[in-house]
Amino acid sequence: MLWIKAFHIIFMVTWMAGIFYLPRLFVYHAMAEDQVGKDRFKVMERKLFLGIMTPGMILTLISGMYLWLGYGFSGGWLHLKLILVATLIAYHFWCGTTIRLFRTDNNSRSHKFYRVVNELPVLVLVAIVILVVVKPF
Repeated sequence: MLWIKAFHIIFMVTWMAGIFYLPRLFVYHAMAEDQVGKDRFKVMERKLFLGIMTPGMILTLISGMYLWLGYGFSGGWLHLKLILVATLIAYHFWCGTTIRLFRTDNNSRSHKFYRVVNELPVLVLVAIVILVVVKPF
């Protein structure tokens, strides 16, 4: 079970790296003024989302469910953690929708919006780590 836990952490770190970096690409993409730059960001965003983030998310969820089956479902901390994980999943799919907006040149938000949105997953990750380690309730 410790191997599964180790891989769960590795997959989660991979997913979170993408979740932290993709909105930063959105910041730069929203600031891009030339078509060559915009096209470059479209490729980078797509590859990050499909090649790193999505497999990281899927493997995190699969290994997490395996751990859940092995250790059981107990404690209020786990309920809150799962709500926060669901929030990250929703954020992940919002990022996918945003990629489609950029791909069709229909983004209407400023780079300042993406700078703020870029910080939100950090708060969720901090809360998840505290819940898992401290198990406050």
